[in-house]
Amino acid sequence: MSTQQQSQQLGRILWAVADQLRGMMDADDFRDYMLSLLFLRYLSANYESAARKELGSDYPDTPADVMQKLGVFTPLEIWYEENEPDVSAFEQLMRRRVHYIIKPTYLWNHIAELARTQNEGLLHMLDDSFKFIENESFDSTFQGLFSEINLNSEKLGRSYAERNAKLCTIIQKISDGIIGFSTDADTLGDAYEYLIGQFAAGSGKKAGEFYTPQPISTILSDIVVLDGQNPAAGKRSRLEKVLDISCGSGSLLLNVRKHMGPNGIGKIYGQELNITTYNLARMNMLLHGVKDTEFDIHHGDSLKNDWDILNEMNPAKKMEFDAIVANPPFSYRWEPGEAMGEDFRFKSYGLAPKSAADFAFLLHAFHFLSPEGTMAIILPYGVLFRGGSEERIRTKLLQDGNIDTVIGLPSNLFYSTGIPVCILVLKKCKKPDDVLFINASEFFQPGKRQNFLRQSDIDKIVDTYRERPQEPVTRYARRVPMAEIAHNGYNLNISRYVSTATSEEEIDLQEVHDNLAEIGKTAADAAARHNAFLQELGLPLI
Repeated sequence: MSTQQQSQQLGRILWAVADQLRGMMDADDFRDYMLSLLFLRYLSANYESAARKELGSDYPDTPADVMQKLGVFTPLEIWYEENEPDVSAFEQLMRRRVHYIIKPTYLWNHIAELARTQNEGLLHMLDDSFKFIENESFDSTFQGLFSEINLNSEKLGRSYAERNAKLCTIIQKISDGIIGFSTDADTLGDAYEYLIGQFAAGSGKKAGEFYTPQPISTILSDIVVLDGQNPAAGKRSRLEKVLDISCGSGSLLLNVRKHMGPNGIGKIYGQELNITTYNLARMNMLLHGVKDTEFDIHHGDSLKNDWDILNEMNPAKKMEFDAIVANPPFSYRWEPGEAMGEDFRFKSYGLAPKSAADFAFLLHAFHFLSPEGTMAIILPYGVLFRGGSEERIRTKLLQDGNIDTVIGLPSNLFYSTGIPVCILVLKKCKKPDDVLFINASEFFQPGKRQNFLRQSDIDKIVDTYRERPQEPVTRYARRVPMAEIAHNGYNLNISRYVSTATSEEEIDLQEVHDNLAEIGKTAADAAARHNAFLQELGLPLI
């Protein structure tokens, strides 16, 4: 079975477990518990595998029944007890190898055995495990990583015993579900993404806070990894810095990394306002094998620009990113004060209206794009044609040659909204003096509750962007000169430039008249013959 098949099967099994158990509490709360436990399972399996490799023949090969008699649940517990003077040096080695450590009693196998035996100390041990991972496992502290997991919550039970018993059930079900599956980052990481998507499907509008559907994420990722000046040349060899200003669960950033390979990116940067989603993103990075030194996720407000590394006033020291992806909240209401008009991100363009911060998110991200970089952002269609301050911002971006491509997507692709959305591709050093319009609104697989982009639909969009065809593609794509866009008042409404309407079939009125005359003559002849028969029979004529 391939890694992808394993991931899909594991994802389905884990979702069946979630579907069975989530009635025990609110679905969003259960999501946080289940994903956190899977995260612990991954860290544990990865750590034990690395420890086995480093210790070699010294790694205890103790049968399970013997460990049970000894009152231990993992081989590392035995090694730690027998080699106490060497533990510190071993952990230093492991920090270099896998960038973190976990005490043996906090490992998943230990926790799972406590759950299997309904041990009354499970809750305390799990709480200690989470605190250790947050504060001591990594060289970088991950404060608050499990802040949304309240093990003393009455949602789990009114008493300690009830909460402990419920956790035992959840952990045992998860443990049984994942037996026999690979514990590597590809398998469990992709299954983790599958679960995030499944939870998003049931979260309605809340899903937009943390999840970009994979097909749309793939389009953005495919675009930003291509050569910025000449996409037809293919993928760039390396991206030093990649940014997502509203990273949600981190799926967009991970998709870019997947396209580039683990050695194709210097460092990943993301920002997220929602604390639950922020923690989910950090777990998702680590679970996909991204080391703590290879990413930096910040909890904060992008519009306020409260991340110190992005708040450098000196242009010479400004952070710049080779690729930027973003799926900010659509038409988000914000309250920009007067001072915001002088902010270095907005000063040259003006402020987005209070009723829709779409262009505020765009300008924030665009400010940090490198001269050779590519930015792809998902926005509602309204940014293409709305007037007022948005028209002024759009006009300047077009006049400065920064809007490279406009891609219109079908409606009802998101869990959180049924409205159609577009992708804007921006660059700071765009060569063509035109804008490529791609109208992909009619290329999708219809679904009962949601539409889907097929791989062929994704490939068609990305191939068209990469090749940037000189000649129009009927009812699909066209390169539009800036002069034409200016003539239209810098309105980017896609249907102005690439219409999907089909022309009505021309009707030859003379031919229709002749046909009707022939039909009338035939009917008259038939009626005459019929009347002749009636006359012979002495019956009334018609």
